[in-house]
Amino acid sequence: MTPYLLDTNFFIEAYRKGFPMDVVPSFWDKLKALADEGKVISIDKVKDEIYRNDDDLKAWCEANLPEGFFKDTTEVIDEYSQVVNWAFNKKGAPYSQQAVDIFMDAEEADAWLAAFAKKHSNPLVTNERSDPASKKSVKIPDACLPFSVRCVLPMDMFRELGVKI
Repeated sequence: MTPYLLDTNFFIEAYRKGFPMDVVPSFWDKLKALADEGKVISIDKVKDEIYRNDDDLKAWCEANLPEGFFKDTTEVIDEYSQVVNWAFNKKGAPYSQQAVDIFMDAEEADAWLAAFAKKHSNPLVTNERSDPASKKSVKIPDACLPFSVRCVLPMDMFRELGVKI
């Protein structure tokens, strides 16, 4: 089974909104188990985004995710170039220059996630929803579509894995 690839917002929205650690510890226990089983992974750029804040989410990741959970993205540079070139060519139709600049920022995870998923055929798990007419931001599902990368919502991933929380 190809592991599911988790976006930064999977972690942050669960931590801040849907599944606070002090209220729904079973969510975090299940996430740890899925990571230990190799059913979910992420990338180094997501780790960087999470670790920008010195908070309980960062501490949980450090204490609970297995070594190697956050995969190195240097090996997907060719795919990354393809993804950012796609975004660059969409500038003005429909994306603003600012939206493209943010998406193409090498420190931001979104384009790297699409590139990694493209290379390894991972389903990409994100809370973002397609919005092909958006001018303000490049949505991950829209960037994945031209590369045949499947995007799923977190609850759909749990259903596909047969997970109960």
